[in-house]
Amino acid sequence: MNITSIYKGFLLPLNISDIDTDAIIPKEFLQKVTKKGFGKHLFNNWKYIDCDNKILNPDFNLNKECYKNATVLLTRNNFGCGSSREHAVWALLDYGIKVIIASSYSDIFYTNSFNNQLLLITLNIAIIDSIFLLLKKKETLEVIINLIENYIIIHNKKYYFSLSNFHRLCILNGLDEIDFTLQHLNEIKNYESTIPKFFSYKK
Repeated sequence: MNITSIYKGFLLPLNISDIDTDAIIPKEFLQKVTKKGFGKHLFNNWKYIDCDNKILNPDFNLNKECYKNATVLLTRNNFGCGSSREHAVWALLDYGIKVIIASSYSDIFYTNSFNNQLLLITLNIAIIDSIFLLLKKKETLEVIINLIENYIIIHNKKYYFSLSNFHRLCILNGLDEIDFTLQHLNEIKNYESTIPKFFSYKK
């Protein structure tokens, strides 16, 4: 995952609300617990007209040549709802998606994403609408993301977003919650040594 303080990528629009984890990666592809190999199954049931014979849907944006190198998914509200499957995040990352821009996310998907260094940016609905309208006029759009000052630039317009210092640190340093905690292990041990032992176990 190569997200730096200034990141540039092209938008992949998916103008759909309430995309659940089963749509992101169907349950029949969840047999593995390794993080690689799921990208080819991303949005599998939308990608094909005929899944059995692997006949591609030419109208689905993932199949369009102009979005071949896109790494920033633009979508709508409640992205990642449904069952809690970390495989959904793995599939997005393995496909090449590094950033998602939406108006809201499910809580569990939000946590799973940052634990795997998938950057989620939340913008209000009006801004999301304006970007989708712009994509009707200009098929490909580059987005510049500034993780230090918390803004993105699309078509010379700047939009600010909120991101906690904790999530920023994890994204920039490739950390999950456990990695972050282990970095402070000595401080934790020192603190624990100062806590009075009110209870002791005796045989």
